[in-house]
Amino acid sequence: MPYANCKVCSKYFYAKPFHLKKGQGLFCSIKCKSIGTQKRIICKCAVCGKVITKTESKIARSKSGKLFCNKSCQTIWRNKEFSGEKSKLWKGGFSRYRKILLNAGTRQICTLCLEVDNRVLVVHHIDKNRKNISLENLAWLCHNCHYLVHHDNVEAGRFSKLLPIN
Repeated sequence: MPYANCKVCSKYFYAKPFHLKKGQGLFCSIKCKSIGTQKRIICKCAVCGKVITKTESKIARSKSGKLFCNKSCQTIWRNKEFSGEKSKLWKGGFSRYRKILLNAGTRQICTLCLEVDNRVLVVHHIDKNRKNISLENLAWLCHNCHYLVHHDNVEAGRFSKLLPIN
């Protein structure tokens, strides 16, 4: 019976006789064949520093020149590299009003309907000026109430009555 040792993992495996005659049958599996036939380079992950091996083609395809051990490390790097002013979607930094309310300790609850599900809560600018991000100008509203405050005079009046007088 023709048996051979794998060139990569040294596993003893059965190889067909005609493969051995042709000079094939060197690897026990497709995975070992891909490892054994490609030239691999040892490098470090750009985020965590873990030692990894990459093929020359993967290194050549990297647009940034950075190499990562997995998608989560790549995402961590991308979020740092392309956030804030470096992002294509940057509009001047006026969207930090949600953080202002959270950092002030304002309870996440809709001012009108008292909804507490933070997935549907948005920040409303009381004077409707998005550039005015003072704490006194911001209030939590759910999507439905936010729409009504902007498009229904009755709800807008009700909302203004609920606000504390400054």
